[in-house]
Amino acid sequence: MDSKQQKMFALWEVFRVSSRLGLTSFGGPIAHLGYFHDEYIRRRKWMDEQSYAELVALCQFLPGPASSQVGIGVGIIRAGLFGGIVAWLGFTLPSVIALVLFALLLQGFDIANAGWIHGLKIVAVAIVAQAVLGMGQKLTPDRDRVTIAAVVASVALLWPTAYTQVFLILAAGLLGLWLYGKNPVTGGRFLPIEIGKRFAISCLLLFFALLIALPLFRQTMHSEWIALFDSFYRSGALVFGGGHVMLPLLEREVVPTGWVNQEDFLTGYGAAQAVPGPLFTFAAYLGAMARGIGGAVAATIAIFLPAFLLVVGTLPFWNELRSSPRVHGALTGINAAVVGILLAALYNPLWTTSIQNPADFAFALFLFILLVYWKCPPWIIVLAGALGGILIAYV
Repeated sequence: MDSKQQKMFALWEVFRVSSRLGLTSFGGPIAHLGYFHDEYIRRRKWMDEQSYAELVALCQFLPGPASSQVGIGVGIIRAGLFGGIVAWLGFTLPSVIALVLFALLLQGFDIANAGWIHGLKIVAVAIVAQAVLGMGQKLTPDRDRVTIAAVVASVALLWPTAYTQVFLILAAGLLGLWLYGKNPVTGGRFLPIEIGKRFAISCLLLFFALLIALPLFRQTMHSEWIALFDSFYRSGALVFGGGHVMLPLLEREVVPTGWVNQEDFLTGYGAAQAVPGPLFTFAAYLGAMARGIGGAVAATIAIFLPAFLLVVGTLPFWNELRSSPRVHGALTGINAAVVGILLAALYNPLWTTSIQNPADFAFALFLFILLVYWKCPPWIIVLAGALGGILIAYV
């Protein structure tokens, strides 16, 4: 197999695996990181544990959908720039298609309280618990790092704001620099990133140029399409904390303008909870409500474009930064913080919204055992979760 065939095979592999994740990854961004960890790291070993945690930490720093950015980063590391594109397409398209169909055909259909939806929430608990266990064993092997993870989890739960997470990662990085900044760099293999630094800088410049220029074009050209693209681009570029934090931003953009009324906005939000993949694909529903299929495409591209530009713009500098003892020390603390953030998210919102009675707990424990000890693939767990949720609803 020559190099061209190898690249095509790698692209197809990335698209196939990410599409399966796009069809089965229920539960929100933290759960997605658990699904990614299981599929990309534990099963396929496309990255080592340390590198994956560092990629997660990097994407937590960046505005936008962290789980989608991690998926894009894994795709780039595996198959270059086009690997990042197909990883995003595979993970995003299933929920985009589903939400556009909701917008066009199923408005007002109430599925938020369906039994199978509740079952998928329990699946997310099992998936994230597995990720916390696996990453915790690798990234918090000593007393200091366990303590960092525990403190981060506690603070994240006690002060759950969009900026608390960023503050905790920064504080853990400084603590890691103090504790581990003089240690020799070991582990975390060099990752081939086939993107030039000049191109990366161009992507970062384009990110800021669009952020400044689109509002100016909107005011001077009075185009509904430019206004739509600007609204969704700014929502994707300026949000920290995941898809749920994005929702009030989008509401201020689409409801006062008359693109979508309040009732349809809330209906679409309920539908977005019911489909797999990133919550940012809610933009596809809103775009379809505002401007049909073309609006769905424009809104989806606009809201994810900042995430893609930021990941492509930062990854080429990653290997150099992480090979520095001081940077590596900071990343060691940040890795422990990532475990703490996952642990906090396992409790709130996943546990508090999914485990409502002893039957839910027993079912979550059963799914966790299937994942960790019986090594069942995630798609089986998803199917079992949906069926179990229906049965629990009748108990």
